[in-house]
Amino acid sequence: MTCVLAIDQGTTGTTCLVIGKTGRILGRAYRDITQHYPAPGWVEHDAHEILDRTVAAAREAIANAGVTPIALGITNQRETIVVWERATGRAVHHPIVWQDRRTADRCRDLAPHASMIADKTGLVTDPYFSATKLEWLLQQPGLRERALRGELAAGTIDSWLVWHLTGGASHVTDHTNASRTMLYDLGTRAWSPELCSLFSVPSDMLPRIVPSSGLLGTALPALLGHEIPIMGIAGDQQAALFGQGGWHAGSGKNTYGTGAFLLLNTGQRRPPSGAGLLTTIACDEQGAPVYALEASIFIAGAAVQWLRDGLGIIAASGETEALAASLASNDGVYFVPALVGLGAPDWEPNARGTIVGITRGTTHAHFARAALESMAYATYDVLGTMREQGGVPFDRLRVDGGATANDWLMQFQADVLGVPVERPDIVETTALGAAGLAGLAAGLWANGDEFLAGRQFTRFIPSGSGPATAGYAGWRRAVRGALAWARDMDGAP
Repeated sequence: MTCVLAIDQGTTGTTCLVIGKTGRILGRAYRDITQHYPAPGWVEHDAHEILDRTVAAAREAIANAGVTPIALGITNQRETIVVWERATGRAVHHPIVWQDRRTADRCRDLAPHASMIADKTGLVTDPYFSATKLEWLLQQPGLRERALRGELAAGTIDSWLVWHLTGGASHVTDHTNASRTMLYDLGTRAWSPELCSLFSVPSDMLPRIVPSSGLLGTALPALLGHEIPIMGIAGDQQAALFGQGGWHAGSGKNTYGTGAFLLLNTGQRRPPSGAGLLTTIACDEQGAPVYALEASIFIAGAAVQWLRDGLGIIAASGETEALAASLASNDGVYFVPALVGLGAPDWEPNARGTIVGITRGTTHAHFARAALESMAYATYDVLGTMREQGGVPFDRLRVDGGATANDWLMQFQADVLGVPVERPDIVETTALGAAGLAGLAAGLWANGDEFLAGRQFTRFIPSGSGPATAGYAGWRRAVRGALAWARDMDGAP
């Protein structure tokens, strides 16, 4: 049976899937990776542990499938940065993870350059991205001098894995990962000399930027047990968009996890960033770069987790579906889950969780429904801004992530958006995207339609209750209340 291997190297572990032409998963394996917290706000991984456990998971998945893949695709946690020796392949420091905040002061000092950075990269100046992390690494004793002598290489996790899988023969990254480093110029689609100079990064230590689909190198049999061409790379959120078939302008996806991650493909039109949205690179059907808007909702599924673990009013997240359905309406109860501040489109870091509309008749069912409604309303808020800035038609939303198992939420989301919501039968869309990019390049699928042909989607059709209802108006009123509380810092009567 012809198949491809997908490596999904994430923040907490690596999942490897062997996927056949019909989309069926033939083999699977997983390995955890260790989280290191050397100081408050600092997060690191062990690069060699990531490599070793990725290789172990890949070999196990191939063994479970009982068939040799014809190609390999990689998707990865984005923004995490590694520096290693060219001669030995040894990492010179633990990778600094995307969650790490050690360069927050440096980012504040970069305020005079923020407009230039945003114009070139589509990003905000934040420790989330790779540039200030790499700058910090090169400030460690002796490393800048070694980098200037050409002894060191740098890259995101995809580059680290490809380098080692190919025995150092390929030092590459793709446009989706490069666009998250804050060193990549969206206009030229290349490393920016101006940004490399600003962050004192020698550009020759950075990987060559290649399309997301195509022959990128060959994994050595000594590692995976077989010689397998590496034919796909994409950052995790862009891979999920591709795995959902989101390669045309106007196609979007939302991943409902702890937070929610939305991407909207805008094609060859570069949309303006701002209003809490980032401009980034996604893939067209051939894996070539196109533009996209990206936004994060800080709290989504975490709101339900808080009801379970913080308040103890539900025993399991799955209870919320029946509780929400037991009510004819929310009875004016809204939950603005700003537990870590509000993100796009309101952007208020001082906001905190707010529940309004409570009466003597309020029950735990109202809290459950309000938590689910908050995910749908927040998604509408962000997608509304995306549609305006993206300038593209938007006629459906494809979804993945744990919360999508909740049918009530998916129907409510369709009602709020006024467009169909489509949930795939296989929710591991990140790995599927990596498999698709590799399989299309290898000829396993002739085109994107054939790649999606074996997939099935559950469609939730709007019932006619759109966003311009009293329910949505109440949500915006609740958000305004949360914002007013956050901004009344002096507490004056």
